Amino acid sequence: MVRLVPKYSEIFVSSLQRQEIVMRLELVTQNINYLDTANFRKNKGYSFNGSVGNNGFRISLKVDKADSFLPLIKGHIEPTAKGSIIFLHYSFFPSTEFFLGFWSVLSFLLTVFFLSVNQDWVFAALSALAGIGNYTFAFFNFKRKVKQSQKLFIEMMDLKIKG
Repeated sequence: MVRLVPKYSEIFVSSLQRQEIVMRLELVTQNINYLDTANFRKNKGYSFNGSVGNNGFRISLKVDKADSFLPLIKGHIEPTAKGSIIFLHYSFFPSTEFFLGFWSVLSFLLTVFFLSVNQDWVFAALSALAGIGNYTFAFFNFKRKVKQSQKLFIEMMDLKIKG
């Protein structure tokens, strides 16, 4: 299956019990109401924004300015006899997926228009390059932000990673 939008998944095995993981996540995650501008930037000391439940969570890195390429981290925690398994899925926010798809389709349609109707190879090539450039820029920024999120998550959970 061809994926048009970048996604990334990983699994961690932890000796921590589910409640300990949830508690650690709650300590560093701010449950934020974006419509409440009075309290929006007051709370310091959090690393993530989002919501944390007993079995799962939806978080993203806390940032000071807007970042369209920030990954949404959806996590699920499964208890085991000697700890827990943490499943993480990184993806774009739905609005970012929509706009990436919109501009990709628009640049493709412009390329087809310039090739078929106007028969202008220069504008067709520029439209195709703009679409490819937009997608490439989004993909590499997403990868960079996933690495930042991973590093912070691993530090917060005090996970031992080899490699």
